[in-house]
Amino acid sequence: MKLLNGKIAIVTGGSGDIGKSIVKTFSQHGANVIFTFFSSKKEATKLVSELSDSVEAYKIDLSNFNSSENLIKKVIKKYGNIDILVNNAGVIKDNFLLKISKKDWDYVIKTNLYSVFNLTKYAIYPMMKQKKGSIINMSSVIGLTGNTGQSNYAASKAGIIGFTKSIARELGKRNIRCNAIAPGYITTKMNSHFSSKMKDNWIKNISLKRPGTPQDIANCTLFLASDLSNYITGSVLNVNGGLI
Repeated sequence: MKLLNGKIAIVTGGSGDIGKSIVKTFSQHGANVIFTFFSSKKEATKLVSELSDSVEAYKIDLSNFNSSENLIKKVIKKYGNIDILVNNAGVIKDNFLLKISKKDWDYVIKTNLYSVFNLTKYAIYPMMKQKKGSIINMSSVIGLTGNTGQSNYAASKAGIIGFTKSIARELGKRNIRCNAIAPGYITTKMNSHFSSKMKDNWIKNISLKRPGTPQDIANCTLFLASDLSNYITGSVLNVNGGLI
């Protein structure tokens, strides 16, 4: 059973570990997937070659307002509508507040939070016209709890949750749903720099006693993108294995 047959989906950060899993899963379920990347051209090209003609990639700086608008225009011109938007793009620049630079603060906030605003603002126009759509924003457990040395990342991910709940209220009457996913400890390249001791401590606090996988996140994203979740909006889905 293909849950997204014929749907048009935009997935940002599609060349990262979680993004790739989402793109592959959406494609397998019949969606036409447009995904974005910024620096990982090799990974993006490989992903497109692995999948069918229903997948294409765009290099774009999503923190740029005009670039985001242009992407939506290209998608509408080619496909006529947008059914699903997954705001997945994200970066980290960890440091203690005493040492963090304004440059690193701005980089994380603009990439993680501005991009969600920029793309969502323009994607909702075609969704409003067709009176249907699903927006999924990738937050984090860190956005709920905070974390030492990650004030910029935590602020961006907490901001996404507030944005998600507000947009859900605004657009619910147009049958447009907006939800967030808050992953816990997921095995990706992004968190590979953490020490083995820190990773072991995380696993001790996870009820399922294992880290999550990108596919775990992709499966939940598929659920929120599909009609199986058509009475769910304004929610934050914690995908953390029972993190205490």
